[in-house]
Amino acid sequence: MIDSHHHLWTYNKEEYPWIPEQSPLAKNHLIPELEEATSSEGVSGTIVVQARQKIEESHDLLEIANQTKLIKGVVGWVPLIDKDVRSELEKFAQDPKFVGVRHVLQDEPDDYFLRDDFHCGLAHLPSLNLKYDLLLFQRQIPVATKLVDRQPNLPIIINHIAKPEAKSGQIEPEWRSGMKELARRDNITGVKFSGLATEFPSNDPIDPDTIRAYFEESLEIFGSDRLMFGTDWPVALLRLESYQQWAQTVRALVAALSADEKDQILTTNAQKIYDLVG
Repeated sequence: MIDSHHHLWTYNKEEYPWIPEQSPLAKNHLIPELEEATSSEGVSGTIVVQARQKIEESHDLLEIANQTKLIKGVVGWVPLIDKDVRSELEKFAQDPKFVGVRHVLQDEPDDYFLRDDFHCGLAHLPSLNLKYDLLLFQRQIPVATKLVDRQPNLPIIINHIAKPEAKSGQIEPEWRSGMKELARRDNITGVKFSGLATEFPSNDPIDPDTIRAYFEESLEIFGSDRLMFGTDWPVALLRLESYQQWAQTVRALVAALSADEKDQILTTNAQKIYDLVG
């Protein structure tokens, strides 16, 4: 298995103000913790994704990634709205483990998705063989579709199946129609089945039937050649007991699929979509 989406950090509350101070997230999550979490689940590789919008984190994640064979790729952050961002991107792209870029668009107003300077930055990525991880909430799907259409040559990976409003027992119709529209775009090269547990309201239980329904809908909409396993560890620990709980959930969801479909979702899609080496 390849975990297509997790995070790492050296915790302090000033750098990570969004982390609840008394939560399982409020401590260091680095290589030892990652190795312990993944060791029992047959995870042979991972992709670590930025959690701070600071270029220093991209350097830090690359340094960490190059200390272990477990981490196959880094999705970092760069100031895409900076007119000189090309030089930064070129430096990062020299490292084969630097595979993509993400900005926390879910926290931005809708007009940020269509900023000209942001799109100037995005336009540099394809020529450097870098992908873009699209982080958004369900309500942002319409404006995100406009972003996707403005970058037809940019390979884009949807994070956390676009964070649907996970209410027990139902699929949100706006999510379904929006994702079907996004699926028509050839430059949507991947979709991560991750992050769903933390989208349930905090006072509601995590409903296994709703998780299965979103998996089956995502599989139907995007196909087994674009859907990827990811954990969103350690953020997922806000609602789950362990890394293993989500990994085992996804294995159960793919159990009825063909061997080839399982292999695509659990392993080979991440390798192919991010051009992983090693």
